[in-house]
Amino acid sequence: MLDFFTIFSKGGIVLWCFQGAGVTESFTGPVNALIRSVILQERSGNNSYTHEALSLKYKLDNEFELIFVVGFQKILTLTYVDKFIDDVQLHFRDRYKNELEQKGALKHLNFNYEFEDDFTMLLREAEDSSKARGPASMRTFKQSEKSQKTVKSMIEVKGGDKAKEPVGKKNKNTKKEGECSKKVLSVPQLKLYLIHFDVLILIFCHPTHSKSPKPQKPRKKQMRVWDMGGSSTKDLDHSYKNGNSNGDEQNMEAQINPVCGRSPSVQSYYVSCGGIGGMFGMLKGLVGSKSLTRADMESVLDKMRDHLIAKNVAAEIASQLCDSVAKKLEGKVMGTFTTVASTVKQALQDSLVQILQPKRRVDILRDVMEAQNQRRPFVITFCGVNGVGKSTNLAKISFWLIENGFSVLIAACDTFRAGAVEQLRTHQRRLNSLHPPEQHGGRPVVQLYEKGYGKDAAGIAMEAIAYARNQAFDVVLVDTAGRMQDNAPLMTALAKLIAVNMPDLVLFVGEALVGNEAVDQLVKFNQALADHSMTDKPRLIDGIVLTKFDTIDDKVGAAISMTYITGQPIVFVGTGQTYNDLRSLNARAVVSALMKA
Repeated sequence: MLDFFTIFSKGGIVLWCFQGAGVTESFTGPVNALIRSVILQERSGNNSYTHEALSLKYKLDNEFELIFVVGFQKILTLTYVDKFIDDVQLHFRDRYKNELEQKGALKHLNFNYEFEDDFTMLLREAEDSSKARGPASMRTFKQSEKSQKTVKSMIEVKGGDKAKEPVGKKNKNTKKEGECSKKVLSVPQLKLYLIHFDVLILIFCHPTHSKSPKPQKPRKKQMRVWDMGGSSTKDLDHSYKNGNSNGDEQNMEAQINPVCGRSPSVQSYYVSCGGIGGMFGMLKGLVGSKSLTRADMESVLDKMRDHLIAKNVAAEIASQLCDSVAKKLEGKVMGTFTTVASTVKQALQDSLVQILQPKRRVDILRDVMEAQNQRRPFVITFCGVNGVGKSTNLAKISFWLIENGFSVLIAACDTFRAGAVEQLRTHQRRLNSLHPPEQHGGRPVVQLYEKGYGKDAAGIAMEAIAYARNQAFDVVLVDTAGRMQDNAPLMTALAKLIAVNMPDLVLFVGEALVGNEAVDQLVKFNQALADHSMTDKPRLIDGIVLTKFDTIDDKVGAAISMTYITGQPIVFVGTGQTYNDLRSLNARAVVSALMKA
């Protein structure tokens, strides 16, 4: 049933593995894909992962820094896998606890973990329990709630209410039972409470008064009488002439410090309420001897989730991030003098930095130089919804490429929006005025390739790429029409343009003002590109250009949402209206703004 089961450390050392009978393919590929796509990308909120024909389930052991992974064919429905992987984790921990507590990779490599017999026993027990658990039988009519109803209870009276059975002695009996239930404490119990707690005397002195009587308003203003002041001058005389100085001092000490004085019962009451023990309990909570549980982190995670949503992170992404952090910290021993809130916040901050630094780094300048060596143009296609600033940021990237010494051809493939070609022509004229042809051998550094409106965008892009190859342009920037993600005809046309021309880079242009909409846009753009592709491995979005970043202050959550959904990096950030307002993303600065209260 199982294809493989492996146990390895977070450092990459395989402690033990099992491969099913008849399985010849290595499980290295699926496990490496799980590590790259899930564990390193902080997407461990869901404990399952699909790789080609295999379904993988995993469990993290944060105390010993271990990962347990099981793989089986995804067409199978194995109900016992979740419980089985938990049992294997507990059994492996208990058996090799002393060896796992020893730090160092060499000690793990030198030790031989003989776990085959225990694994076979646990697997047999799990399979037997799943076979023994048959389908649940249907309830009989007598076991259902409908059989308990009588005909009289279903008759409706004229007022619309159902007929009620007469209540007589039954109500009296219930009243008596209710009266008896009020007698909670017996006389010996009351005496025991009075012996141990002096404070309870105040409660049981007046059992009959359920509510305190309202004080009557005085008819005229009365003189204030201080509690310990006395009513005469003799009472205020505390000199030694009365001869009772020792007794008065003792009485004063008893009044000031009753806990340390004559009443041990009140002292025990204060200790039980946490007057002294609370301090030691607080210090004990700070010392690093406690393993974190999901219940400990629940309140902190809820506050973090609300904070992320307030910072413009999509609600679904915020929940997945908090679940991933909880799974990452569950079972981990806290450090000395650290609180749960600081531990969770630091883990969330590290996860956000990891998300903004994804597995694939886009280096356009290096790729353009590599394409130059192959004597072909480097092609970049821009796509996105309406009004996010595709043409403006295309002009900014053109200026950045020109500043780095490359020639650019702009392909006007937005044949739908009125004024799109004229906008690109204006940008071309201004860029050439900033870099005159006289400085570049009499040749314009930016040219526009356009065929007007109403033409096929995929055909124009193909002609522009061929023209750039013949004229030795370094980069081709393809501008496409803005389209909503649920417009099927336009999404089909975009997928056709990308599938036919196979650009080197597909950039999604999105604005930093969106929240939950970012998830829907990116998911549907990627889905449309995959559905209308002509190959087994379709071209999806390779990177993101985030525009209007200067208008959002510290609400930078859209960067997290877009990167989390696609797993692709943010290549550029638009920060203004001029050609120079183009920046690369600083992940730590974004996370710092995101976590700021």
